Amino acid sequence: MSSTSSFQPRKVKLILNPMADMGRAWKTANDLRPIAQEFKGELTWSGTVYPTHAIELAKQAAEEGYDMVVAMGGDGTAHEVMNGLMQVPPEKRPVMAVVPIGSGNDFAYSIGMTQKSSHALAHILKAENIQPVDIGLMTDENGRSEFFDNTLGIGFDAVVTIRSHKLPIVKGFLMYLTAVIQTIILNHNPMTMNVETDTETWEDKVIMLTLCNGPREGGGFMLAPEAKNNDGKMETVAVTSVSRTTMFRLVPEFMNGTHMRFKQVRMGGFKKLSLTSDRPMYIHADGEIFTSFGSNLKKAEFEILPNALRVVRG
Repeated sequence: MSSTSSFQPRKVKLILNPMADMGRAWKTANDLRPIAQEFKGELTWSGTVYPTHAIELAKQAAEEGYDMVVAMGGDGTAHEVMNGLMQVPPEKRPVMAVVPIGSGNDFAYSIGMTQKSSHALAHILKAENIQPVDIGLMTDENGRSEFFDNTLGIGFDAVVTIRSHKLPIVKGFLMYLTAVIQTIILNHNPMTMNVETDTETWEDKVIMLTLCNGPREGGGFMLAPEAKNNDGKMETVAVTSVSRTTMFRLVPEFMNGTHMRFKQVRMGGFKKLSLTSDRPMYIHADGEIFTSFGSNLKKAEFEILPNALRVVRG
């Protein structure tokens, strides 16, 4: 896959989530001003002030002829910026970049972006390593759709996400770990899932099903160590009906990426996947809650869009 190294950004939009990293993002952004000021082209900042705002800002930037849009925040900010860019026709779609200053930074990890924000921004503005990545698309039974760049989880890890948002004291990986423990104890609800992909069909009682475009989620759970976001396919990780004890036993395995040796963990891959569940599905897309408690969604379809978005790799 060739790098489009001849690309030199002229108009760059930085979209900052000031609430990222427990509100420390503002200070981080201020520290990056000298690097931004050295940029020879046009560079403007926008801050997000409400959920989904980054989607609109990114789409607007594309329509205004920006050729690069930089998400400054965590996986949520990256997810929104990407969703905004994916609403634009491919030929008008700017290059996307990420300065990771969030809790998980899993998408940044998957594209090899350094966690040091000043290095990240300087590297991004040079724009020397630009490559396309695949993007996932979910469409639910009501016709509502959402793009995802890293992972989409149904069941267990979606509930973990919902719970992690309610934990104000702890942050980062510890926040996800705390939510995992709570979820095992309080929400141990297997559902019967019928899964149909371009390669296989199966039905089983499942506690969680995660679709992985990248290898990691939750800041440290290596769900699909082999997953690459530029190979035209997605990995699936399903945990079939297991006891709470086994679930606890699996947590460190997921952290090390060694869970595949358990017979209750089912791995697979797909280009297209449709599924039906006998119970409402709680879903997160890149750590953003798509359906929460009270939803009655039981059917969804997923596909991978190869090379859909050009990004600055680390």
